[in-house]
Amino acid sequence: MSRSCELTGKGVQSGHNVSHANNKTKRKFLPNLCNVTLISDSLGQRFRLRVSAAALRSVEHRGGLDAFLLKADENELSMRARLLRRQIAKKVAA
Repeated sequence: MSRSCELTGKGVQSGHNVSHANNKTKRKFLPNLCNVTLISDSLGQRFRLRVSAAALRSVEHRGGLDAFLLKADENELSMRARLLRRQIAKKVAA
């Protein structure tokens, strides 16, 4: 399982630990991923997703999973989230 958010695409970043003597050693910055169950209002189903804490706040801010996915750029979404987005768009259009 990859260490990236299914909704925002946020992933692992690399950088340096910098000591007091200014020695630099490689390190990883891992995203704060949470396994959550989000409910789609239009589909009436629950979906288990692995999202970052920041993405969870964004979902709440935009008014739920449906609103977030419809406004999100499809390139950032995972394959599961893209499929879910298409299902929601189809249901809303009908």
